[in-house]
Amino acid sequence: MKILGLIPARGGSKGVPGKNKKLLNGKPLITYSIEAALNAGELSEILVSTDDDEIGDISRKAGAKVPFLRPAALATDASPTIDTVLHAVAYYEQAGSIFDAVCLLQPTCPLRTAEDITASIAAFVKSGADSLISVKVVPHNYNPHWVFEEKTDSPFLKIATGEQEIISRRQELPKAYHRDGSIYIVRTDILKKARTLYGEKIAWYESKNPQHVNIDTMEDWEAAERMLRNGDK
Repeated sequence: MKILGLIPARGGSKGVPGKNKKLLNGKPLITYSIEAALNAGELSEILVSTDDDEIGDISRKAGAKVPFLRPAALATDASPTIDTVLHAVAYYEQAGSIFDAVCLLQPTCPLRTAEDITASIAAFVKSGADSLISVKVVPHNYNPHWVFEEKTDSPFLKIATGEQEIISRRQELPKAYHRDGSIYIVRTDILKKARTLYGEKIAWYESKNPQHVNIDTMEDWEAAERMLRNGDK
């Protein structure tokens, strides 16, 4: 299967200004994702989609392809990720390169490993799914079967899942997952037809690495620094 590894990295950022090129434990943030993608060895091409010349230079030096600068209209705070993915796919198709799937790697997850990427691709190919997402297990106290929301027609609560009976024992709770944001793989035909990263058949990969961070704030950045300094990666 021919898979495009896509790392989206715009120059702007409100939570951590300039984060994609900012040094994290002595190395530009985006470099962690590029190195993991290269070491995975399963991606046919590794592309960085950016609107920033400096990020482009850093990415090329790290070994990624940066054949274009992303249009400004696709690099705002409100720009949907799906538009960036479709833009990259369209660029390659116009150049005569067709990919079966896209593996989206957000640079804000620097603790993702090459092994995570390799295992995710293997699980995706084996599953025959429309897509695959990397996940973490939801702690039992946040399991959706124990989550309540307000009723719209009364001042009382209802079970968020819509069930009538509350599952009383932790041991009886179905296992639940939340996406951790580090890996998305989706078939190109699903991307183009449905404009989605998911489709109807979603496979998953649960990382065995207990350390994880998705950098949105300076607190997240500092947590990543601590993990890398302490060798937790």
